[in-house]
Amino acid sequence: MGLFERYLTVWVGLGILAGVGLGLLTPATFAAIAAVEVAHVNLIVAVLIWVMIYPMMIQIDFAAVRDVGKKPQGLVLTVVINWLVKPFTMAALGVLFFRYLFAGWVDPQSASEYIAGMILLGVAPCTAMVFVWSQLTKGDPNYTLVQVSVNDLIMVVAFAPIAAFLLGVTDLTVPWQTLLLSTVLYVVLPLVAGVLTRRAWVARGGEAAVGAFVKALKPWSVVGLIATVVLLFGFQAETIVAQPAVIGLIAIPLLIQTYGIFAIGYLGARWLKLPHGIAAPACLIGTSNFFELAVAVAISLFGLHSGAALATVVGVLVEVPVMLSLVAFLNRGPRGLEPVGATPSR
Repeated sequence: MGLFERYLTVWVGLGILAGVGLGLLTPATFAAIAAVEVAHVNLIVAVLIWVMIYPMMIQIDFAAVRDVGKKPQGLVLTVVINWLVKPFTMAALGVLFFRYLFAGWVDPQSASEYIAGMILLGVAPCTAMVFVWSQLTKGDPNYTLVQVSVNDLIMVVAFAPIAAFLLGVTDLTVPWQTLLLSTVLYVVLPLVAGVLTRRAWVARGGEAAVGAFVKALKPWSVVGLIATVVLLFGFQAETIVAQPAVIGLIAIPLLIQTYGIFAIGYLGARWLKLPHGIAAPACLIGTSNFFELAVAVAISLFGLHSGAALATVVGVLVEVPVMLSLVAFLNRGPRGLEPVGATPSR
């Protein structure tokens, strides 16, 4: 591991501090950057995420993608956690904490909006950042692509009915522009670029040339992650300082949900005896969130300054540090996620 990868947690911590500090010192700059968006997708953040995803896309071998169907257990685990478990546990935790445990500290109207924001996060499993987490855990890039693609296809048909059912609304409108634009920016374009780049390097020097080029790009992927952290925390610096207690209250059930969903995925992967390269991204897809979609729906339903919008933003703020802790857990030993008694796949 290089210097960036070895001390990634330190760099991200510094990025959080830098983001909050710069956001307070130069709010106009971050406001201008935040305004560079289309359909609630910030184009600057999209470019940085693109930088993070690109190295993994180069590693995708479409000849190997065809073999994914021979190992369907990882896909089944991903689908079950994302669509049959996560939305409902998120709703249950929201009600438990804001209707009962935190009832004395939060007024009923705000509580309802916080619960709604949590539900929207729960019904929007991650798309883009999964490639980053998969890369950091040495996940199988070919299988990860299929996992994300299947997840996105299900999201097109399942997001609206599940969200409407849990929110108790009948006229929920899915921001299709946000969903489609995010898929194009975070999956289609970097995938096409990765395929073309891979072909060029294979023609030049074979797989060894591809590996050397990807290795050279890895530090830039980490730089993209840290820059994204700086921007996300810079965008919300004033909110973090102005409402630390509320953010803390929202963060508690979100943290429990995140670690709980990961634990379910982890135990499921061990039970299914999945190899590390398949199991790691399967555990992390449901743990992470498609925050652009959740934020867009929260704003459209409840307003920009609503508790629901705030809850989705808190989901963004807690995600990166939490996901890094889970990445470290998966990478903590040479056997990683391998089931006891299994032959390591790496």
